[in-house]
Amino acid sequence: MNIRAIRGATCLQRDDATEMAEAVTELLLELMSRNAVDTDDLISVLFTSTPDLHSAFPAAAARGVGLADVPLICAQEIDVAGAMEKVVRVMVQVQTSKPRSEIKHVYLRGAEALRQDIAQ
Repeated sequence: MNIRAIRGATCLQRDDATEMAEAVTELLLELMSRNAVDTDDLISVLFTSTPDLHSAFPAAAARGVGLADVPLICAQEIDVAGAMEKVVRVMVQVQTSKPRSEIKHVYLRGAEALRQDIAQ
């Protein structure tokens, strides 16, 4: 069994707690589905959000999809001039037998533009 990191991101239309919960839930469920990962495979989850998002913690949405016993943390993304706004990024550490080349990174709701090299 290997430890792998899976990246992902999603964009919000506005700084709204309900939209944050919906977008983060969608992102996590899609990331887990595409990589055949269940909650027992998760080691930890790191969320970042751009400085213009402050209505809710992304980790709160993760708890809503059953990650109550998985270590979660949120941080603020660096405020770079001209960077894409209203973005939540995630890096999930998992135990998996998959080789790195089979990991599917998930970018949704316009976030695909962030990492066209790995977005699937």
